[in-house]
Amino acid sequence: MINFYSELEFTLKNETDISDWLSHVIQSEDCKEGEINYIFCDDTYLHKVNLKYLDHDTLTDIISFDYSVGKELHGDIFISIDRVKDNALDFAVDFNEELRRVMVHGILHYCGYKDKTKDEKNVMRGKEEYYLNNAV
Repeated sequence: MINFYSELEFTLKNETDISDWLSHVIQSEDCKEGEINYIFCDDTYLHKVNLKYLDHDTLTDIISFDYSVGKELHGDIFISIDRVKDNALDFAVDFNEELRRVMVHGILHYCGYKDKTKDEKNVMRGKEEYYLNNAV
């Protein structure tokens, strides 16, 4: 089950469509959908999470906590709407496209994809592009 929560005044448009799309991504990656929670927040909220749990004193667009068991995906994905807005401007893309990119990025991490090295980043970006262009 995919759940959406917000720590600020933000409402995800087309929740059902996005949930169905993310479920499709999970199935396409040969994984099983468990409980996945998206928590939308602002920079201040996510910065506090970053400091408290990861000891990182930086702003970021996404932090995911993976509680998956094997191929059954579970976790909490925190997304800063402030960062997504800024990134959409920086990359000259629509806010909703950037938001979907960040959302699928979290799922892909749960599916086992990494993004620490250049090669890993290229694979991750390719998967993001594939799923953004092949939404159900």
